[in-house]
Amino acid sequence: MGVDMNQNAEKLLDIKDLSITYITDDATIYAVNGLNMELYRGETLGLVGETGAGKTTTALAIMRLLPDRIGKITSGSIRFDDVDVTAASEAEMRTLRGERISMIFQDPMTCLNPVLTIGDQIAEVLESHGITSKEELSKRVDNILTLVGLPPERKNEYPHQFSGGMKQRVDIAIALACEPQLLLADEPTTALDVTIQAQVLALMKELRQKFNTSMLLITHDLGVVAEVCDRVAIMYAGEIIEYGTVWEIFSGTEHHPYTKGLFGSIPSMSEGQRRLRPIDGLMPDPAVQLQGCPFASRCPQCSDRCTAEKPASHRAAGGNIIKCHLFEGEDAGGGNDAGTAG
Repeated sequence: MGVDMNQNAEKLLDIKDLSITYITDDATIYAVNGLNMELYRGETLGLVGETGAGKTTTALAIMRLLPDRIGKITSGSIRFDDVDVTAASEAEMRTLRGERISMIFQDPMTCLNPVLTIGDQIAEVLESHGITSKEELSKRVDNILTLVGLPPERKNEYPHQFSGGMKQRVDIAIALACEPQLLLADEPTTALDVTIQAQVLALMKELRQKFNTSMLLITHDLGVVAEVCDRVAIMYAGEIIEYGTVWEIFSGTEHHPYTKGLFGSIPSMSEGQRRLRPIDGLMPDPAVQLQGCPFASRCPQCSDRCTAEKPASHRAAGGNIIKCHLFEGEDAGGGNDAGTAG
């Protein structure tokens, strides 16, 4: 499925040692801590983790949309194709956003402007990137609405006249209007019922293939990841703690204890479970910088070393990369430089 990483695929997004803080009057929040991640042309990478893990913050940093004066990239780099995002000027970022990188935001109910028609909102994106002819704008708006399965004659209606699933299609239309190289999809189906979820995911897969768009899919849903993604990054407390292809993550036998906990929380169709097995405890306080593994307080295999020393990344026998002391010495040809977990 998707891109074969063994065929010298071209790297589109390269994030190295990224750290992000939110500085408020009350505290400094360490939202992302030394994150490393890669995304290749034409592939979909699933970014999975519980609320507060830093997934949306990572996506906003790629777009350089962190809150002014509060959100700050404190270290590391984000390179998109030929652009160093962390060093780019605001004028360069305005050119980049919408045209080469787009984002589907988390809540389709609130991210549309209630006083503008959906046609005007799609046209606004096109106008900001050089299309000014009214005839061309009208044609492009009609085409993109048709592409996402909405009747073009509804372009003069307002967001409140659309259902949740239709609003999500409008969001996708806005994000894809300029045929971007990279699409950041922040939990695009969370607010939708299961039937509409399936339709939206099928639409996103179809459009990704049509435009050869790379996608970073942020989600809580491992089922969505298995259906849509090529590779998976498991994020916890601002760090990527496991990384691999969908096959390595879903079919492998060696996993980070947190990943095991995520799989253990999924109901099984073959086992007669009466109760799910939740992961005990809570994520660590993001206002506190930890010395050791961020999962140590919840890990059933925690040792004294786990609380005192940050684990390195190791390649497991199945090929997936795990950031855990338990896998030290088990690297299958990877060592501490094995891949992107971090």
